[in-house]
Amino acid sequence: MSSRILASATRRLQARTASAPKMLRTFQTSARRLDSASPLPARKPVGAFRGGLFGFFLGSTLAGAAIYSYILPEYKASNQLLTEDIYALQNAVERLSNYVTTLEEKVDSLQRKK
Repeated sequence: MSSRILASATRRLQARTASAPKMLRTFQTSARRLDSASPLPARKPVGAFRGGLFGFFLGSTLAGAAIYSYILPEYKASNQLLTEDIYALQNAVERLSNYVTTLEEKVDSLQRKK
């Protein structure tokens, strides 16, 4: 049964292809045209060393740019905190210096009274 179905299907397919015009494309060139064709210039192959070196530099540059873009805001934040701490320390030193000078003046005034 299945062989009869397959046989009839193949007959229909052959009938369609026989009635349709054949679309064949042939490539032909004349001898004169073939002689005038110049060969392609020889390309210098990119060796493994040059390709590896280029890949290394490209990867290093991309990694450096990514790290720079990540670290720059972190650096600015830490630098701002450090600057605030330095100003706070400077104010504390000034207050301590003023306190020490006032104590020295009081000690000097007490020694003069004796």
